[in-house]
Amino acid sequence: MQREAMDLLLMGGRIYTFKEEGDTVEALGIKAGRIVFAGRLEEALKHDIKETCDLKGKTVIPGLGDSHLHLYAYCQNQTYVALDETRSMEAFKAKLIEKAKKTEPGEWIRGAGFDQTKFVENRMPTRHDLDQVSTDHPIVVRRCCLHVLVANSAAIELAKINDQTDQAFPGMIERDEKGDLTGVFREQSAKLFDDIMPDPLKTADVKKRVMAQVLQDMASKGITTIHTYAAKLWRYEESIDLYRELEEEGRLPIRVTVCKDEFFEKAQIGPQDRKPGDKTMYGAYKIFTDGSLGARTAALTVPYSDDPGNTGILCDPEVLKETVANACLRGMQPAIHAIGDRAMEATLDAIENAVKVCPELLTSPERPPFRIIHAQMVTNEHLQRLKALPIVLDIQPIFLSTDLYWIEDRLGSERLGIAYRWKSMRDEGIMMTGGSDCPVEAYDPLPGIFAAVARQDLSGYPPGGWQPHEKLSVYDAFCLFSKNIPYANGEQALLGTLETGKFSDLVVIDRDPFEIEAPEILKLKILRTMVAGEWVFDSGVIPDAGH
Repeated sequence: MQREAMDLLLMGGRIYTFKEEGDTVEALGIKAGRIVFAGRLEEALKHDIKETCDLKGKTVIPGLGDSHLHLYAYCQNQTYVALDETRSMEAFKAKLIEKAKKTEPGEWIRGAGFDQTKFVENRMPTRHDLDQVSTDHPIVVRRCCLHVLVANSAAIELAKINDQTDQAFPGMIERDEKGDLTGVFREQSAKLFDDIMPDPLKTADVKKRVMAQVLQDMASKGITTIHTYAAKLWRYEESIDLYRELEEEGRLPIRVTVCKDEFFEKAQIGPQDRKPGDKTMYGAYKIFTDGSLGARTAALTVPYSDDPGNTGILCDPEVLKETVANACLRGMQPAIHAIGDRAMEATLDAIENAVKVCPELLTSPERPPFRIIHAQMVTNEHLQRLKALPIVLDIQPIFLSTDLYWIEDRLGSERLGIAYRWKSMRDEGIMMTGGSDCPVEAYDPLPGIFAAVARQDLSGYPPGGWQPHEKLSVYDAFCLFSKNIPYANGEQALLGTLETGKFSDLVVIDRDPFEIEAPEILKLKILRTMVAGEWVFDSGVIPDAGH
């Protein structure tokens, strides 16, 4: 009997396949980008082997990923004033003033990442604050959640906002008690500025250069696959052509699934004919239903506890039903943003309606599941409806590390039990994937994995974790960011675990994550990252790289 030859054999470490919890093998054989052997070293050595890689006691796990982020938006943000570390209005303004001094009058100044709940003043910036920075530059800054934009008077003047503008964006343009604009624009109203600002990444070459740098950094974090989303209402556009050009130029180290927020023709490359070298494909069709809890625009059934009378912003439920059904009839995969409980209700209504319109969605193995993004408020009734449908929930555990400081203010103590219910969803058998929503949070998967396990911020607060009964096991948390992600776009037969026949996307780390305390997850070091048999990141720690 002829044995399969191997291009590379990994040995000498602990190799977790993730086929099931605790499953390990002594050796992993790779040929032409796929795994051809996973088993005992004694058996592996009977094969023809071109090269070996001694792991020197290190640990191998499946490649990590991010099921929901906005890569092009993050690339744009690299040109903005970073405001995520500001903790007061004065510090916030000082960062922008520093930028204004280096910017020609009339040119736009953009900032991103602020969180007013972390300011000592605990208030939203206004146009008056930004006017103190400069009246010679149009200035816009976006909150960390991306759902709120603040503009100065110069920017507002360029946007030509009037009473008719308010009618076009009901409830989204903030005015004070005198009826004057505060400069705060929520949700789709930010489009008024996004439509007139030039793209800071001016040419295709500049775009590709910045994107390539970010993608390579992702590989250094152990990331082998991402699902990146367009958001045209904020001018966060995603072009699969740019990723394919990077791939052709040998500058695309990881796999990229591009998800659009408009109807598009299905790509030529799909899960059924994907080869190890094919790193790009189209994915889901993004639909918004509501905003964010931080901006108080997530759609709630009962008003916000710290903003009586406000139940957030919800899309038209009937239009949502029509849109979701239409997408399914076109053969597309809806991915629906739903944060508040009212948004989840409308989303489930729309999916249940789509299943009636397209009953094959329940039976066809070729149709990928529906995706619900965020799912931060889920009732017991929602759980039962979710488990009865072909749905994957794309959650962001790292959100809790920030939200835990103010979430009780927003929801009140009586609603905390339906927020961030990861263990409850896991126990009901509902498939979940992990992501960062970058640039909302950093794309490094390890903090997200830690947050899922500990339910704390990165400093370990609160002791014991927030709502600790909803903690996930270390294995389940790692699965969010590895094994589970391929289920979201129907690639589970190709990726996610280290089994024969699957692509050899994997990560070498310095320690066994299942033998350390939760805080140590944050200190794990990525030593090497492989995509389809190619080392796309090498820290140089292990001398024998098997090149």
